[in-house]
Amino acid sequence: MKTSDFYYDLPEELIAQDPLEDRSSSRLMHLNRETGEISHHHFREILQFLRPGDCLVINDTKVIPARLYGHKEETGALIEILLLKRRENDIWECLVKPGKKARPGARLTFGNGILKGEILDIVDEGNRLIQFEYEGIFEEILDQLGEMPLPPYITHKLKDKNRYQTVYAKNEGSAAAPTAGLHFTKELLEQVEAMGVKIAHVTLHVGLGTFRPVKVEDVTEHHMHSEFYVVEEDQAALINETKKNGGRIISVGTTSCRTLESAADENGILHAGSGWTEIFIYPGYQFKIIDGLITNFHLPESTLLMLVSALAGKEHILAAYEEAVRERYRFFSFGDAMFIE
Repeated sequence: MKTSDFYYDLPEELIAQDPLEDRSSSRLMHLNRETGEISHHHFREILQFLRPGDCLVINDTKVIPARLYGHKEETGALIEILLLKRRENDIWECLVKPGKKARPGARLTFGNGILKGEILDIVDEGNRLIQFEYEGIFEEILDQLGEMPLPPYITHKLKDKNRYQTVYAKNEGSAAAPTAGLHFTKELLEQVEAMGVKIAHVTLHVGLGTFRPVKVEDVTEHHMHSEFYVVEEDQAALINETKKNGGRIISVGTTSCRTLESAADENGILHAGSGWTEIFIYPGYQFKIIDGLITNFHLPESTLLMLVSALAGKEHILAAYEEAVRERYRFFSFGDAMFIE
């Protein structure tokens, strides 16, 4: 299976640069994964495809304003860092630009000294371990100084930080948003519950590896990035109960899907717990627990396009994407949605 098998042609103007004012007014493509049949809707019409007894599974991770701009104390040179993951206490693994001059021992300062840091070490892929120093609460300082780490294909500045956050975001730790959930409003979620659909939550902290291109031609040689997930006891019980009663498990986003498939056993039973997952889902994968997926439109040749192809079949997905291009759907993080069932 080749990476180039998952290529499609996307006009640049279809890459959504800004979120819509009303989250639920984005478009929704419905795809029948058995027949490949497609229909066109608005996202708020998702209600007509859900059934009482189903369970929607959302990822309640919260994006942190992880991009910081500062200076090297010794030279005053500008430096940009992106917080990737907290290693321990105030030591973070970070992406640093420019990297060549960011050597161990270098001292950094941000926001006129409100936040300071020292580079301790160089680790995998050239990332840096940085020890931060500050007075007060780190998250509050980050909220004051940091910017949302928007994907590289979004060039517009985000006016409202909350628009790159789901309405149910709770557990801080992501470097990127679980974007399928951006379409839901609180009112729409209330309508979902009112019709007898349960809502369960899991947590997967999305890393920037989600945007990393597949650089090998043989798909099976690609190594997935590692992401931390949590499935709580009561949520696992809710999902297992739904399955037992014949309800469908509908994942909101590929991150929820990867969490569920990582934490489920071969019999389709979800187990509570936490850990790191490197699960790579591509065609040939046998899904253990999910029955449907709400997702955005993904980059050509990406691992996420491979995941949706595993669920609905590559031919059906690529045909649906061609249709989306013809119909001028908006693509990627701030773009439109697809419901595969």
